[in-house]
Amino acid sequence: MASLATHTAVLGKKNARHLLRRASFVYTKSLVEQYALLTPTQALDLLFQEKPLVVNLPYDTTLYNGVEAGFWTETNPVISYNNENAKSRIVAGWWWYNAINSPNLKYKLCHFLSTRFTVNKEDPVSKRSTSFFHHLRLLLYYSFGNYKTLAKKISLDNSMLYYLNNNTNTKTAPNQNYAREFLELFTIGKGVQVGIGDYTNYTENDIVEAAKVLTGFRQKIDTYVNDPETNIPRGYYDFTRHDTTTKKFSGAFNTSISPATNAADMDRELNDFVEMVFSKQATALNICRKLYIYFVKGTITSEVETDIIIPLATELKTNNYELVPTVRRLLQSLHFYDLDDSDSNDETIGGIIKSPIQQVSEICTYLGATIPNPNTNPNDYYIRFWNGFVHNTYLTLSDMLIFSPENVAGHFAYYKAPDFDKNWISAATLIARYRLGESMMEGKNLINANNNIYAKIDIIPVIKNSGIVTDPSDAFTLTSELCKALFGQEPDTDRINYFMNSFLLQELATFYWKAAWTDYINTGNIKVIEPRLKALLTAILRAPESQIF
Repeated sequence: MASLATHTAVLGKKNARHLLRRASFVYTKSLVEQYALLTPTQALDLLFQEKPLVVNLPYDTTLYNGVEAGFWTETNPVISYNNENAKSRIVAGWWWYNAINSPNLKYKLCHFLSTRFTVNKEDPVSKRSTSFFHHLRLLLYYSFGNYKTLAKKISLDNSMLYYLNNNTNTKTAPNQNYAREFLELFTIGKGVQVGIGDYTNYTENDIVEAAKVLTGFRQKIDTYVNDPETNIPRGYYDFTRHDTTTKKFSGAFNTSISPATNAADMDRELNDFVEMVFSKQATALNICRKLYIYFVKGTITSEVETDIIIPLATELKTNNYELVPTVRRLLQSLHFYDLDDSDSNDETIGGIIKSPIQQVSEICTYLGATIPNPNTNPNDYYIRFWNGFVHNTYLTLSDMLIFSPENVAGHFAYYKAPDFDKNWISAATLIARYRLGESMMEGKNLINANNNIYAKIDIIPVIKNSGIVTDPSDAFTLTSELCKALFGQEPDTDRINYFMNSFLLQELATFYWKAAWTDYINTGNIKVIEPRLKALLTAILRAPESQIF
């Protein structure tokens, strides 16, 4: 029986690794050791703590008419540059640097929300990097907040207004794009189709009526209209374009919404619509299924539906769609740690294939990559490392153009059944995944260009000084601790010996490694140990066990 009962024992290293990887983009040995001594409840107390931004604003060193764009997101009125897509990538780089320096749940939940409320940061229609920056600010604001409130606020988000064309939705020229996706993807979801245009949870007529509610919402790029609660720039209501008829919804909702009488009253009408949708248990169920797929695994059995999803949905709805209590209950449950059954063929730990952003975050944080600081060296960080290598090479070729998914439903891994996360792996993506660690250790783009990436894992000092290995001179200890840390599941002795003998010792006796390491300590000679360490780490990071978490 799948169980939401709280796991009350201390985590230990295995469960600490599992929680940290699923709940944060920061994965380090020191955090593993700290969390290993805590219960899940104590660990989540830390993971739900707010952390200040490490980088307050994105910065662009690109020259326009001889002047750096600089902190362009603060310009008011907003300046439109001739390469807004590149600037949106800089915004994504700003988000990621904060994510890998913030050991809490905020950025994982922010990313989860981005898989639900999708936009395309490189949408050819909008090309507004400043709006995308404020879109990410909005998701971050509500990552520890209320999903229902976010669903309302995002309806006036400038990036969303452009991406799903609601900016052009008027009483004389209705556009149903946003209304359709709001119901199908963002909130209640389709149920079983029981008739023509009837999806159980809503009908095609409900989309028509919802689109009427959403008429007259206008984009406002210049940051003169701010949301009164978040102070984040947003669009506005244009009553002259609004449909002022009564909106009559089907039996799925059995509700009529009275028309707004002025622009201010359009906010009430939107609120009535959002409350109507979120009053349905199907909405809570759909959100909880998405949370489960993101944080636990893609397979939702009838047992999981009954014992996990339904109770979580009931709690989410009872708590008026506050995210934190529901996420906390899931991540401290026996089920999350695989402690509610003995079925070795149905594992949660190591049960998800890593997304490309997860993979690069783990490698960089655990292996101590030296990355340019965007506060002091923005050109090397944003332009050379992030844009030149991580975004434009690695993420692109591993099929995760972050915040620019394949379509409005998001990346296949988060919605396309039955494979879900298995969609990350294909013949087209393996080279990027397999050569990422190698590239970071060499400081060169070994995926497709061989150029300097302006970041590096200096593996010998990391192994010697960072503490990720307790005794680097002992071949088995070194290999075992690296495998346990970097694999999604605990390796057995045979597997550890395979990596040690094949790549570190290369069929020599263990005392050769001890002698070589001792020689390095005494003389600084790295000729023997450096190529073997790189061979070992490359093999570990390419292994199937390193592709899961």
